[in-house]
Amino acid sequence: MLQVRPWVWRAVGGMALLASQWAGAAQIVVAQVAPLTGLDANQGRAYSAGMQLYFNQVNKAGGVNGHTFTLVRKDDGGHTEDTLNGTRQLLADSRPMVLAGYFGSRSVAELVSSGLLEKEKIALVGYRTAEIRPEVPGVYSVRANLRDEINKIAEHLVTVGINRLGLLYEEGPGAAALVAAAEDTMKRTGARITAKASYPAGTASVKKAVDVFMAAQPQAIIMVASGAAAAGFIEQYRSAGGAAQLFAHSGADIEQLSKRLSEEQMQGVAIAQVTPSPYKIAGRLAKEFNDTVTKAGNLEVPVSYAMMEGYIAAKVIVEAVRRMGAKPSREGMPAALDSMDNVDLGGYLIGYRPGMRSGSRFVELSIISGTGRIRQ
Repeated sequence: MLQVRPWVWRAVGGMALLASQWAGAAQIVVAQVAPLTGLDANQGRAYSAGMQLYFNQVNKAGGVNGHTFTLVRKDDGGHTEDTLNGTRQLLADSRPMVLAGYFGSRSVAELVSSGLLEKEKIALVGYRTAEIRPEVPGVYSVRANLRDEINKIAEHLVTVGINRLGLLYEEGPGAAALVAAAEDTMKRTGARITAKASYPAGTASVKKAVDVFMAAQPQAIIMVASGAAAAGFIEQYRSAGGAAQLFAHSGADIEQLSKRLSEEQMQGVAIAQVTPSPYKIAGRLAKEFNDTVTKAGNLEVPVSYAMMEGYIAAKVIVEAVRRMGAKPSREGMPAALDSMDNVDLGGYLIGYRPGMRSGSRFVELSIISGTGRIRQ
């Protein structure tokens, strides 16, 4: 009789166990509805490209617990009604486990108020808005919140002796909370908002705002605006002779500004950044990101801060799936996210708990040089 050595039985058993584990492996579908065309298309597509970069990397390594990741996306063109319609369609057609990478204050607000997240028991991980959002169940940010950005800008300005500030912001349901938070920050830091101006939501119509600030003459203006609106404001304000220092929140990415503005118009503009720089290797996350970009070859869009943020959102989703083990689910996603306590993604910490769903406090200011490049 043929004798089989013990190590052979162990190998066969190991392969059988592995096969049983992989048999239960799932394809994790992540759904994004975002502006892939329109005013904010550059950022929407970059965010998507960042997520896809990391998912591809994980899939090539065999996935997580055998689970692999697929990103499906739909264009809303920056229109709120298309955000909701696109989300409903992807929920029906693709059965995603999680939503990610949404854009726009109105779009995210409508998604939450529609009750769709609760009805479908699905979480949103990663979004970009120009308002201070309340912490609500099922909605997870992978970046510092807008209050942290305004604090960082105001503290810097007061430090250099600038305390008469203007505030540019987008109209909408969240505008009152934004203004109140900004005024709160000014009281704490010793600065004052001497002029406020808004522009219609979903547009770049900033002419009236330019007129307000030209009349008020603040020393610096904080722009809580989309990239398109911020670019339009800088262009028109500088052309009108406006001399205030200009500080933008992270939604006004340098990639969009540089396409529209001259180097002279961009010089000295400062932007609050909520992720490490994707342009230099200053930490483990940035190195990993740059290595992944290099291996990927041709990308759909240029490297940007929005792409880095999408990459971070994908890392958070993958970590949540890892924590759910062999049987990840929509219902298990919030608990997995809430279990993250200062998870180190490579020098960038993410942490959630019930009632606190802004995952990071990281904010730094980047200033645009005379050649249109970022210097920290």
